[in-house]
Amino acid sequence: MTRPVTLFTGQWADIPFEKLLPQIAEMGYDGVELACWGDHFDVQQALQSDAYCKDRWAALLDNGLTCYAVSNHLAGQAVCDRIDARHQAVVPVHVWGDGEPEGVRQRAAREMADTAKAYRRFLSNRPSSAPPQVLAPVVNGFTGSSIWHLLYSFPPATPAMIEAGFDDFATRWIPILDAFDAVDVNFALEVHPTEIAFDSASARRALDAVGGHKRFGFNYDPSHFGYQGVDYVAFIRTFAHRIFHVHIKDVWWGHGDGSVGVFGGHTDFGDWRRYWDFRSPGHGDIEFEDIIVALNDIQYNGPLSVEWEDIRMDRFHGAAEAADFVRGIDFPPSNVAFDAAFDKSHQ
Repeated sequence: MTRPVTLFTGQWADIPFEKLLPQIAEMGYDGVELACWGDHFDVQQALQSDAYCKDRWAALLDNGLTCYAVSNHLAGQAVCDRIDARHQAVVPVHVWGDGEPEGVRQRAAREMADTAKAYRRFLSNRPSSAPPQVLAPVVNGFTGSSIWHLLYSFPPATPAMIEAGFDDFATRWIPILDAFDAVDVNFALEVHPTEIAFDSASARRALDAVGGHKRFGFNYDPSHFGYQGVDYVAFIRTFAHRIFHVHIKDVWWGHGDGSVGVFGGHTDFGDWRRYWDFRSPGHGDIEFEDIIVALNDIQYNGPLSVEWEDIRMDRFHGAAEAADFVRGIDFPPSNVAFDAAFDKSHQ
């Protein structure tokens, strides 16, 4: 049995929930990873209303879809970030409030704790006719970082400055993780530039910072590793017991004109000069077969969720093609040794 193929709705938040679902079904997906923005999954409504949760499930099932995860990247980003005008454009109005930075961070932290409670209520209203859950309940998201601006260490950043950033992350996120634990939900950080963890080394340091909290793990997305030169297959095996969810997203690198590097040169996505760009699955440089083998090795049985981002391609064409692509690359592991039949006792 291969894994369910789902679509993350984050990049489709401009399309209303009720209109989007039949389009997702038509593209061939088994379900969705619901974004907590647009009108796809309203944290506060789900937190307060069984009727809202039941209506969401009814709409999903009416379209032959299910839901295995929700994602709240945008509020999560504001928990640790140095807040500025960019955040006002993406966080909920009640999280932004008056925009005073520490107030925004604290309200964002409450929103993340509320997301775990809202998702638990949503799951408690899951109809018996819905497909069974295939992984432990998980909310995906970002954490933000108070030290991302220190990435390139000039003027030199002292070890104490970096340690203070991880301490700040732990101080803000351990209470959130405790709230997740109280309702038996996992948090999966999408390791990503601008987060406290953006490669394998920083992911290990983040995990250590929260004392290995059992609710802290990762939403694995190879596209954020490849262009950085990080071994994205080794990450799976290194953090085997912390891979709570998987994104399928591609990226290519080394396709620019040599004038723009890994940091992007203040160019826009799709600029032909760029060293790297996100691509629709199968159109980039990620070796997905190596990923599937590693996921089989660690016995990950959760969904493969397409996060579709390719500025060069129509999204409906690309997302439909991506659903077929993911089904084509996934395969179940063997339950027998291929040479076992040579033994006469097995014949």
